[in-house]
Amino acid sequence: MTEFTYTITKSDGLHARPAGLLVQCAVAFPCTVTLKKHELQADAKSFFKLLRLGVQRGEKVAVCCSGEQEQEAAKVLQTFFRENL
Repeated sequence: MTEFTYTITKSDGLHARPAGLLVQCAVAFPCTVTLKKHELQADAKSFFKLLRLGVQRGEKVAVCCSGEQEQEAAKVLQTFFRENL
């Protein structure tokens, strides 16, 4: 399992547009991608589950990639988070 944490910096947090882009990014890899906020977690390949987390500016999330191509997925997702969230 490859994991990294990220603090959301954009003022709108994880709203519909970046959530949709995140799903597109996550489904490109065969591994499992999970987003965790405190005790809550969501499949990053599910748009509605991501929105249900209610991630706001200033909150930390953990991104966990597990399985085939997990390291590649983590690198791409880290870049995604820096550029979009």
